[in-house]
Amino acid sequence: MAYEDRYGLTLSTASSEAAAAYREGMDLLLAAWTGAAEAFERAIAADPDFALAHIARARIHTFYQQGDVARTKAGLSRELVTRNGSDREKSHVETLALAIEGNLPAALASTLKHIDAWPRDAIVMSLPMGAFGLFAFSGMADHDRARVDLCGRYAHHYGDDWWYLYNHGWALTENNDVKRGRAMTERAFAMREANANAVHALLHAMFEDGSVDDADRLVDRWIGTYDRAGILHGHIRWHQALGALEYGDAARALKIYADVLQPSATHAPPLNAVTDGASLLWRLQAYGHPVPDGLWSEADASAQRAFPRSSIAFADVHMALFAAATRNQAALEKRLAVIEKRLAEGKLPAGPVVPALFRALGAFAEGDYRGCVAQLSPVLDEVVRIGGSHAQRTLVEDTFIVALMKSGELARARAMLDERLHRRPSPRDTRWLATESGGS
Repeated sequence: MAYEDRYGLTLSTASSEAAAAYREGMDLLLAAWTGAAEAFERAIAADPDFALAHIARARIHTFYQQGDVARTKAGLSRELVTRNGSDREKSHVETLALAIEGNLPAALASTLKHIDAWPRDAIVMSLPMGAFGLFAFSGMADHDRARVDLCGRYAHHYGDDWWYLYNHGWALTENNDVKRGRAMTERAFAMREANANAVHALLHAMFEDGSVDDADRLVDRWIGTYDRAGILHGHIRWHQALGALEYGDAARALKIYADVLQPSATHAPPLNAVTDGASLLWRLQAYGHPVPDGLWSEADASAQRAFPRSSIAFADVHMALFAAATRNQAALEKRLAVIEKRLAEGKLPAGPVVPALFRALGAFAEGDYRGCVAQLSPVLDEVVRIGGSHAQRTLVEDTFIVALMKSGELARARAMLDERLHRRPSPRDTRWLATESGGS
């Protein structure tokens, strides 16, 4: 008897138990829900030769930067699929293995080729999606548009599928079609509430349309259903912290930090832990709120262990936040030198925006606001190339606006704030604009 995944694709296993466990793990993985790793382990136990279960388990290892074990399992998957896998499974394994090994350009090319042949292979199609996907970390300036185009191209293969709908909704939101993106994401969430990815996508839509209170209520209502070990648990609470800062409530933001984002409390994968922690502390400080003694140094020590060397641009920029905030000029310059060398060698996909951000953040932390403005002005439109989401990258825009205000360039600051307020309501931007316009 031939077994299939939830999307009707044949699985090369003779074990009904393995197939069932794989289907379960697949859904949990696509929903960013706990239990996916355990489900894939059960599939492997039921059929040790099941290549797709091995490569799926390897992918979860990469989320937590368990690179050695992930690469070993990827190698085993390649061997197994060569012996007993279909053409689809061979391509599936190879594509995921390339991503696991860090060969992101090859992984992206392989992904696009694969889903053209097998568009309902959702695990492979998931690779370019999201704020940390292959498109986002490609260095492309138009990765937001690329996700929309990809979702649109294969929409007829998925119909009203919860996984496809939240991805398409998030892509639309990030590409500034917020009303349509939110509506699509809400449909996906209604179909499956045990879906952290849908909640996350919905929070981004609420960020973009200024629904701060709606977002807060959503998290309060839903978060109790999601295990603290869930991959997005801390990040979803991070969104609540951003909402608190909209109202100037630093105490609540710091409480959330201590509860789920602080190194001693977080269960998040390294990239989430480092970027969420750094960006929240930086925002607090940039907005004029004191950061308690020891928080920066504690988080920096943890981040250095996670990212001791230059890697993807998004991680590097957040490491620059740590170096700048802790006044560690030596660390800033050391990483910057590596980045500039990579740029000169043509090995920095995000391009010159990365070293410019390093210099700008260093200048800001030193109180050189004119220098910060000078570094950021030419590259603001290129910040998208570092990846992540619009909400995450807003940190750079906020830093620029604060630097404008502190350096006396009030007309430019007011113009940017006015433009943002026309795009989305923001209590914080409203306060800033009133202050710089002579209000109270």
